[in-house]
Amino acid sequence: MLAWCFIGLTFVCLLLLLFVFHMGILPALLISAGFFLLLHFLFVFFMWLISLSVPKDRPLEKRHPFICAGVAEGISVLNVYFGVRPVITGLEKMPTEGRFLYVCNHRSAFDPVIVMDKLRKYEISFISKPSNMNLPMIGRIGYAAGYLAIDRENDRNALRTILTAADYIKRDICSIGIYPEGTRSKTDNLLPFHAGSLKIAQKAKVPIVVACCRGSEKIKRLNLFGGTKVFLDILEVIPAETVCAMKTHDLSDYIVQLIQSDLDRSREAEKA
Repeated sequence: MLAWCFIGLTFVCLLLLLFVFHMGILPALLISAGFFLLLHFLFVFFMWLISLSVPKDRPLEKRHPFICAGVAEGISVLNVYFGVRPVITGLEKMPTEGRFLYVCNHRSAFDPVIVMDKLRKYEISFISKPSNMNLPMIGRIGYAAGYLAIDRENDRNALRTILTAADYIKRDICSIGIYPEGTRSKTDNLLPFHAGSLKIAQKAKVPIVVACCRGSEKIKRLNLFGGTKVFLDILEVIPAETVCAMKTHDLSDYIVQLIQSDLDRSREAEKA
């Protein structure tokens, strides 16, 4: 909705410049494009100002509701501009109550974007690499929405993030989403999992939602009037009892098998 509001306001600006102020088409387009970018900057700036009210030197007491709503709307803008067309299956498997750990393979920077938009009602905040959380304004907004940075190069800092994420789940602040590969794999072959991140679910004693994403690596550029289909399959929800009973390494192997099997099955179906 927000995306179309921005587009609509820009179109109105263009019409005013053309027909009211009798401006040439090229200057009108340039000014309208500048107006378009200004709207986006003001939206992000306003969100950042609100996020400053959330202390960053300690764990959240709760996610800021306006920030969360704004992030979801802002994310939906990206999906519209880049022509993302999500096809989601298995939603009936999603937990109807309680928090969980969302685990998925990682193909593109758009993977969490799609989840934040289309699965927003499940209130999933993601763990990301430190560089993302250090981005000007964006990192501060993300923190207020419950997002966390994990430093995989420092075991002590990584453990602190895992414990904080488990605490967020236990205190019903949000569910947590992770990409255990740690970086993006643009092929149908999974990268090695960082099994330690699954301890979040074990320490919080919650189920794990296993998902598989395909096609997001094909999103390359702005594509407002085109579209790229992205497939997100909810494969299985592993009950909390099973999660806590399994060793982390075995749990990781089982999840890898689930996701890899779905990738292989989809590849074979495309060939047929």
